[in-house]
Amino acid sequence: METTLVLIVEDDLVDRMACRRTLAGSQAGRFRLIEADDGAHGLQMAIDFCPDCILLDHRLPDLSGFEFLACLGAHEDERIRAIPVLMLTGADSAAVAAEAMRRGARDYLVKDAEGRYLELVPAAIERVQREQRLLLEKRRAEAKFRTLVEQTQAISYIVSENFPDRLDYVSPQIAMLGYTAAEWVGDPGLYPACMLPEDRDMLLAEISRCRQRRQPLRLEYRLRARGGEVLWLRDQADAVYDETGQPLFMQGTLVDITANKTAEQKLAQTRDELRHLAAHQERIREGERQRIAREIHDELGGLLTGIKAYVSVLAERRKQEGKPVDPLFDDTSALAQEAIDTVRRVIADLRPSVLDQLGIWAALEWYTAQVGLRSKLRSSCEIAPAASKLAMDPERSIMLFRIVQEAMTNIQRHASASTVRVRVQVENAELAVAVEDDGCGMATGMPAATSSWGILGMQERSRRLGGELTVGPRAGGGTIVMLRVPLEDSHVP
Repeated sequence: METTLVLIVEDDLVDRMACRRTLAGSQAGRFRLIEADDGAHGLQMAIDFCPDCILLDHRLPDLSGFEFLACLGAHEDERIRAIPVLMLTGADSAAVAAEAMRRGARDYLVKDAEGRYLELVPAAIERVQREQRLLLEKRRAEAKFRTLVEQTQAISYIVSENFPDRLDYVSPQIAMLGYTAAEWVGDPGLYPACMLPEDRDMLLAEISRCRQRRQPLRLEYRLRARGGEVLWLRDQADAVYDETGQPLFMQGTLVDITANKTAEQKLAQTRDELRHLAAHQERIREGERQRIAREIHDELGGLLTGIKAYVSVLAERRKQEGKPVDPLFDDTSALAQEAIDTVRRVIADLRPSVLDQLGIWAALEWYTAQVGLRSKLRSSCEIAPAASKLAMDPERSIMLFRIVQEAMTNIQRHASASTVRVRVQVENAELAVAVEDDGCGMATGMPAATSSWGILGMQERSRRLGGELTVGPRAGGGTIVMLRVPLEDSHVP
């Protein structure tokens, strides 16, 4: 059995003898008692022997119990400061007992004239010892936790349950912002002061909401360090509960993600530059297509038309002269017409003239009809009146046309469809363009956004329109390509 060393600081010899007798008779060998008859002697014995518990009388010849507690609590050795004290007070000294507890005593016993309090001393000492062991275990756990926390790169913090606007603890890693843990905990205004002005109100509102409702906090924001440097931090915090489900505190971490954010910004800048380059190249390609289409129309189209006309004139002259017309004349004329039709089709694919002459909506109706003629698909184009009133500039018109063109080309090549339908509507201040078919649909598990270069091209064009393009299954079978483009206020009917 482990022996408990008890120091009694009591100037009354009779009380010391009574206490000695009580402890000796409690459990043989359970307690070992050492005695001091004044405060100075008691403090010295506490330092020399570091007892497991101190029984302290409030009234001593040289010190009061409060002064004894103050001297004990001010000692440089943490072991001495941690010795539990059981206060012995007079029967009429409830206020003294309460003050003693406030100043560091673990418990108290009221000394009655009959000495019945002595019967309670062994149990009180054991209770104080149990509390001391729990306290030590808690401190060890906290020390392990802090050691673990303080070895990580993240800033760890704990927010009080009773005061959600202030911190109970912050780890030394707060030095990355140029402050000490004591400064950060001691000044509740320091944290919001480090936020950038344009972010502060939103951040404080969200942080307060999560803390008040004990909801998980997940934020990324900027803080300005003491030296002026701006750091990006990821803030993650969750409520911690006891075994009964009662909230204890909010525990969180702040992780420096400045390097990641810098890399993201550089990546976004590079992506934007590539998109601007791609848009520039697309404008050059469209201009070149328009130039080639015009030259083919003016040069090659004119030549073929002339050849057909000459063949027809020669054939007519043979007829007028009464000579037989060689069948090759008719074959040549037919081939010339076929070449003219091919040229027209190539010109339309390069740059449909109807787009420049009549606008995007007429161009979509014309192109849908052409697809139906060429591919034998049952095709239709429905443009809502509200959409037909929208005016689109040439650049946006050609991008929209190319998206529909690519969607229709994919249907002809891959869908095995019998019907294709183009719908243009205005919904919720958005231009909605749908191209749907009744074909075989996309393969299961195929990611629509990356299934083909054609889809990637459509999505990139949709971004330049400021819209969003999705490709997915159509109700009843087939595929639907949906483009949604936000409309400016002036464009909303």
